[in-house]
Amino acid sequence: MIRSILFILLSFVFFLPAQAQEKQKLQSLTQALGIGGQLGGGAGPSNVIWIDGGDRYSYSIFNAQTRQQEIRSYRPATQEDLLIFSPQGFSTDDGRPFSYNSFEWAKDSKHILFQANFRPIFRRSGTSDYYFYSVEQKSLKLVVKGAGTAQLSPDGKWIGYERGGNMYAYEFATGQEKQLTNDASRYVFNGKFGWVYEEEFGLAQAWEWSPDSRYIAYWQEDETNVPMFQMTDFSGQTAEYVEIRYPKVGQTNPTMRIGVVDVASGSQRWMNINETGEFYIPRINWTAKNGLLSVMVLNREQNHMKLYFCDAASGTSKVVYQEKSDTWIDVFDFFAGIMHYLYFPAGTEEFLWVSDLDGWAHIYRYDYNGKLLGQVTKGNWEVTYVHSVNPKNRTIIYTSTEESPLERHLYSISFDGTKKKKLSKEAGNHSFSVAPNGKYFIDRWSNVTTPRHVELWTTDGKLLRTYENGQSVHDYVAKNAYSPRELFSFTTTDGQKIDGYMIKPPDFDLTKRYPVMLDIYGGPGAQGVYNAWDTGGWQQWLVQQGYIIVNVNNRGSGGYGSAFEKIVYKQLGKYEALDFAETGKYLASLPYIDGARMAIRGHSYGGYMSAYSMATHPGVFQLGIVGAPVTDWLLYDTIYTERYMGLKDDNLEGYKQSAVNTHASKVTGRLLIAHSGMDENVHMQHTMQLVQALTDAGIDADLRIYPPGNHGVAYSGMSRRLLHETYTKYLDEVLKGN
Repeated sequence: MIRSILFILLSFVFFLPAQAQEKQKLQSLTQALGIGGQLGGGAGPSNVIWIDGGDRYSYSIFNAQTRQQEIRSYRPATQEDLLIFSPQGFSTDDGRPFSYNSFEWAKDSKHILFQANFRPIFRRSGTSDYYFYSVEQKSLKLVVKGAGTAQLSPDGKWIGYERGGNMYAYEFATGQEKQLTNDASRYVFNGKFGWVYEEEFGLAQAWEWSPDSRYIAYWQEDETNVPMFQMTDFSGQTAEYVEIRYPKVGQTNPTMRIGVVDVASGSQRWMNINETGEFYIPRINWTAKNGLLSVMVLNREQNHMKLYFCDAASGTSKVVYQEKSDTWIDVFDFFAGIMHYLYFPAGTEEFLWVSDLDGWAHIYRYDYNGKLLGQVTKGNWEVTYVHSVNPKNRTIIYTSTEESPLERHLYSISFDGTKKKKLSKEAGNHSFSVAPNGKYFIDRWSNVTTPRHVELWTTDGKLLRTYENGQSVHDYVAKNAYSPRELFSFTTTDGQKIDGYMIKPPDFDLTKRYPVMLDIYGGPGAQGVYNAWDTGGWQQWLVQQGYIIVNVNNRGSGGYGSAFEKIVYKQLGKYEALDFAETGKYLASLPYIDGARMAIRGHSYGGYMSAYSMATHPGVFQLGIVGAPVTDWLLYDTIYTERYMGLKDDNLEGYKQSAVNTHASKVTGRLLIAHSGMDENVHMQHTMQLVQALTDAGIDADLRIYPPGNHGVAYSGMSRRLLHETYTKYLDEVLKGN
């Protein structure tokens, strides 16, 4: 076996073990769970929204005197900092002090639409009231009550919104509400999504204003034939049943069609998408040409994408671009937060599309006939986010992995792929808020030896302002025990290099042998290891109790190219579990790790991988801590699962082998499973079927059920503490014999 290890050595003297022994250790798990803010330090301006085209940004700040959130604006060129809005003195329509959940600026940067009184439905969606605020007049007015999503028109004359499955518009000039559709029913609705589209394609707003404010394009979803999932709420005297239309693998999906309504006239038109069979419409985008709508279509297998251009007035359409894959085509990256992979620069008849056609995610440029004009970015690295597209100077600003899969950095490049320039400076993992005009960016970054910094830069390379320099974190670790991440890599027995990080006890002794917890997620596209400062309170508690914490970027992770990520296609679990088992065996070869005292722990996909690794690689780990696990992919939703596993009838054996239940009889060691009875994402059915499979094989498992929680299991501060106390107790019992 070829193995190599590379550690990033730490240079700050306050990390030296001899000094760390003299520092204050955490006194309780409760204290540990609350130190994330101290380890993270200041976050700089929050809720940043660029206005005036990018010459100013607004941000939210807590006023300690009024104890309310205020909105201020900052102009980098002059350092002008102004109060924009304070809720003090304002009230809601029913007389309560005004508060808000989120807000949207009008294009004129003089008006704000507030979302208030939010009542959640799914992960992103809910029902709200909307208030309109004039910055100049300092007036606040309720304009829309009890709606789903709402948005100002680009010209500022209307508010579009969805209510009760129909589309509406409020006109400022008349103060009147106008109903735009009237065909909603219980399971047919316009402008909003059911559970599966919202969850797996990442959008809550199921409609879009046209740039000229003439049209609203919207999805109409029909989930009449989608099977019903039912949860039980046990909190009252009489149990209540919560029903959600939820399609599982092989079952009937919701059907979609795209409508366009002329807001002023009220005339409507359905877009004529010439598709047969089963398909998804994950994205619609208005192009830069008036009245021209792009509609993206994916087949059910999600390996064939067609891009239609549709005429809003007539509904006629044509296919301008197609792409096929041997695996799947991504249109939404949950982990990078990319909502759209398509960009239509204003004033051009070109579009940008992010694709892994050459094996790495890169930017491609096409004309409106679908002709390739050029591949903008190239190399054995991935574009992870497009921040700004400036058609005037024909420049794109994007984030990529060019420096390392463990880091994210900012670049600018011309439309033709020339004049590439790196904009971020320091080694580490960066996230950015970029001005639309490309003049400025706010950079939040850290690395394993440097706490979070927050800085304002010009794209010409001038540092304008440092909001946070990590000093508060340095002050904390100067007095308190802290263990940083150490990056390492090793090579598996089948030749794959794997990156990881390790967190050691602050009083680490090379002559001792330590128990290990491998803390993982592992799902397609996810990434657990970065060159970043560690802020995990529970992890710091565990290392101070004598554990070593490890995480790795297994095969299937994002950032390493499609060959590394998409090897999991139609065989979820196989290579991920292999890499976790190889990690365990590699760790056991190190002189300071006790290979007979190792646990694997994860939640959601990580819960699946913890259980699957215990079942398919028995003996490597002595304990599996399994949170809200998928245990059989036939029980999960269509869009997510069939993207990675293919259709059921085409891959029956793959589904069978990817199920934990299939291999349950091979589990050795202890299993702790935690789940919530109100988990609408990964249903309790998964855990119950696994428990039965284990029981039928004569294998016991410990179970913790949190009745009112959701997919996170814990539903309050107290339940979070108890959950982590339970996890810690099992680690101590199994790995320490306590």
